[in-house]
Amino acid sequence: MYVRRHAKDVMKKGFIFLFLAGVFSLRAGDLDTIGVTVLRQVDPTLTGSGVKVAQPEADTGSDDYEVNPGYAYVNQPTNLFTYISTNGATATNFPNSAGVESGHADEVAKNFYGIPIGVATNVNHVDNYDADYFFGHYIYNNLPLLHPARVVNQSFVFDPGDEPTVDPAYDNYAANRGTIFASAVGAGGAVVPPGTGYNCIAVGVDNSGTGSSTGPTADGRCKPDITAPDAADDPSSALSYAIPYVAGAAAILVQAANRRDGGANTNAASDLRTVKALLLNGAIKPTDWTNGTASPLDARYGAGLVNVFNSWEQMKGGQHAFIESTTNSSGGAHPPGANTNNEPVLAGWDFNTNSTTTTSDTVKHYCFNLPGGNSFTLAATLVWNKQYGATNINNLNLFLYTAANSNLVTCSTSLVDNVEHIYLPALPAGRYDLQVLKLGSISQVSQSEAYALAFEVFVPLPLPLTVGLANSNAVVSWPAEPTSFQLQSATSLNPPVSWTSITNAVTITNNQNVVSLPVGSGNRFFRLVGPTF
Repeated sequence: MYVRRHAKDVMKKGFIFLFLAGVFSLRAGDLDTIGVTVLRQVDPTLTGSGVKVAQPEADTGSDDYEVNPGYAYVNQPTNLFTYISTNGATATNFPNSAGVESGHADEVAKNFYGIPIGVATNVNHVDNYDADYFFGHYIYNNLPLLHPARVVNQSFVFDPGDEPTVDPAYDNYAANRGTIFASAVGAGGAVVPPGTGYNCIAVGVDNSGTGSSTGPTADGRCKPDITAPDAADDPSSALSYAIPYVAGAAAILVQAANRRDGGANTNAASDLRTVKALLLNGAIKPTDWTNGTASPLDARYGAGLVNVFNSWEQMKGGQHAFIESTTNSSGGAHPPGANTNNEPVLAGWDFNTNSTTTTSDTVKHYCFNLPGGNSFTLAATLVWNKQYGATNINNLNLFLYTAANSNLVTCSTSLVDNVEHIYLPALPAGRYDLQVLKLGSISQVSQSEAYALAFEVFVPLPLPLTVGLANSNAVVSWPAEPTSFQLQSATSLNPPVSWTSITNAVTITNNQNVVSLPVGSGNRFFRLVGPTF
């Protein structure tokens, strides 16, 4: 099923280009791909509730930037919207004299918050701006938005030559006001603003053949940060309709943080750095994904394909501070610390501060014990801001050491990025020290830097779970190694699903964990929950 729109020529208004509409497909499967379907099964209330968002739209010279609330796949009440025109005039009705409907805006809205196939279907308010006015009045002058939005979807690009003006304006705005910008990197060729900004979440399309730009930036930084599914049949539209998947995912994480899914520190959990770190760390890696120690993200995919369920699960792991802090001479060795404690979970996050002097480096140590005989997958993402008014960034790095022998496993040490990312698909069992290092020098921007760290360690292959019958009992079994998996059951898979831990005795037979349950106990569906040490 699809809705056909008339294709338009790509036109320029001011210095903002619009990715224009072609033929649009209803791709409900995209919600499966990005983790929305399973998230709604587990918790159908995670819909962006309470979160204000903004959707600036470039027009083609005819004031056509507005979302139609009654469009078939937007289906939102008119009072959800405020329209802000190219001269600042506002309207709260539709149609109105502030502008006219944009097919492009409708399709972006469909994937962002539209009912039924949008990601964040219950946002609190949408400010729909003419993009030229949005940037020229609010962003460039660092003025508060009409209804301060936490998440802004930007399915448009600027001329590449405007990067020296555009990027600092957005970076300062995000650093000053905490706004989360999901921004386009361009529809082919080199990445362009606003996706070249340090403090945005730069979005590409998961299939580079559909016209998405690839990095690095002109100064060598990794962009895009993340990718989303190709949500259009026309390559010129692919990126426009992929970006709102990421913006919607960010809105969901903000809602989750505000209601304390990540713990009591809601300001830290909803901070743009934490949301960005969680989104990047929860991303799924395509088979040809690659990075390097000096290039933390893939030039085509960034951290990978967005998956909001993974990111939410990591947020739910809670905030966990470093185990130990050590100080070393600037540029010197920084072996694992002496503290033998470990992080209590294998999936979680932290928002913290690292401080140095001009002659010393400081290391925050996050230690993990991975027992058993199988290998694990580790993903860790470090994010910090380009500070307000700064022309450069502080230099933070990620290192992973084997604690037993101080051997360096891997590192992420970009000199130009404000994101560091480690991904290891086959990490042996053992104890590891994940280090957040801030380099101190006379050229540092500041002695202290706030950062967000998201981490997850998991068994990469699903464990086989077998259910059978014996003497009127349900017999559930799974491999004895790796250890510490928890068996849970549910009586129904209708949302919201309620999983209960099974406390019956576990025996080991033929290297299998075995649990017997009475058939009449009501346990019908079973799952294994990963270890949290």
